[in-house]
Amino acid sequence: MEHHQVVIYLLAMVAGAGIGLAAPGLAPSLEHAINPVLGALLYVTFLQVPAADLARSLRDGRFLSAALVINFIVVPLVVAAMFFLLPTDQAVRVGVLLVLLCPCVDYVIVFSGLAGGSSDRLLASTPLLLIAQMALLPLFLLLFMGSDLAEVVEVGPFLQAFLILIVIPLILAWTTQAWAAHRPAGRAVSAGASTLMVPLMVAVLAIVVASQIPAISDNLTDVAAVIPFYIVFLIVMAYAGKALSAAFRLDVGASRAIAFSGATRNSLVVLPLALALPDGLELAAAVVVTQTLIEVIGMVIYVRLIPRLIPSSEPVRT
Repeated sequence: MEHHQVVIYLLAMVAGAGIGLAAPGLAPSLEHAINPVLGALLYVTFLQVPAADLARSLRDGRFLSAALVINFIVVPLVVAAMFFLLPTDQAVRVGVLLVLLCPCVDYVIVFSGLAGGSSDRLLASTPLLLIAQMALLPLFLLLFMGSDLAEVVEVGPFLQAFLILIVIPLILAWTTQAWAAHRPAGRAVSAGASTLMVPLMVAVLAIVVASQIPAISDNLTDVAAVIPFYIVFLIVMAYAGKALSAAFRLDVGASRAIAFSGATRNSLVVLPLALALPDGLELAAAVVVTQTLIEVIGMVIYVRLIPRLIPSSEPVRT
């Protein structure tokens, strides 16, 4: 499964779409399964980042600064340039903002590694990126949506997502690491959990697509209107990642990782936020999932494109 992750993920989405279209009545039940499965996936992701490695990653100032700049300065500027060209439907705009303003912390590690990126550095930076995006997302939404935000987005779902998808998985992962450091049983549990990364990602993708594909098919015209924006975003961020990495004088592996970090978005984690939006904004969740569908296809292209855009002959940092 490790060697064929890309194909497996694509098949998971196809299977999810088939299930969702064949049995649309299952969608509400599947939505309830998203948070538990996603929390398990993030637990396994965090489990692969020893606390000591996380501390060391915080001292890799150049890479970490580049990751923060591309995700929380460059990306918002790119989104701002596109924002007023988006459809005026509030649900569509909120969905696009939710998904594009948050950096990915899960399968970006896989795709970056396939392209020769420093996936270990990305992995170590995931807790910080998650915490930063949850802290900054409400501010970004306020800047883009203005005072109307108070009538659209509630604070409760953000706090719940932060607790369920960040705090609890992170604490459990570090507790497991401490257990593994002192007990054979802990090492066995840690090793076993680490093998679940691909199956859990498959489960998340299949459940997410199956639960949301009925909404996408029912609102195909509205959803299709945002697809060009997602494609343009992927194109722009490839070159933005290259330029920013050159400015920070990063080595080839780090540069490719930054390009992937800037391009991939956290659709799986923000989906629960979209699902918690008030009545009348249900379309936002379908807009978020559409980005996932476009992005995974884009990542298949990125795996071949980024090594050509940032070849091994690029200067190594000093």
